[in-house]
Amino acid sequence: MSIISEVIDSTRAIIQGMSVTLSYIPRRKQTVEYPEEPVTVQPRYRGQHLLHVDELGREKCVACFLCAAACPSECIYIEAADDPRPAEERIGVDERYAKVYNIDYNRCIFCGFCVEACPKDAITHGYNFELSVYNRADLLKRKDDLLITKQVQSKNYRVAFSDEDVDSEYKEV
Repeated sequence: MSIISEVIDSTRAIIQGMSVTLSYIPRRKQTVEYPEEPVTVQPRYRGQHLLHVDELGREKCVACFLCAAACPSECIYIEAADDPRPAEERIGVDERYAKVYNIDYNRCIFCGFCVEACPKDAITHGYNFELSVYNRADLLKRKDDLLITKQVQSKNYRVAFSDEDVDSEYKEV
């Protein structure tokens, strides 16, 4: 190849690349000023897990170990215990409850298999996304951290409406 044809090809490639770059300038920016403005998340967002209670405040988890068995990363650890007290005084909705329920977020991949496997709808994904910590040991969440009555939710998010277009980055505008 001659030097002139290489210069022409290089110039054409630079012009094509710059045209793509310049085409993004007039578009609306997608920047969110996070601490000042709330982040909009989809209703299907998978955040930190929640352990639910019934209307009387009893834990729904019956320690059936199905969530731990379904977890591909093996990040859920459960210890079961029996509660022989009368139904009104029990910790859980059944005689059996989870004495220990831990999720290790160092290993969790937020796949949702644990939520799908639970027959009692005791565990779901919440919208809490602020999981950053300075110590890896703080990513081990215990039952008290996961119970919906005790978990501290982030105030910096809002859930999108069903007709709202949030992830326009992946859609034709």
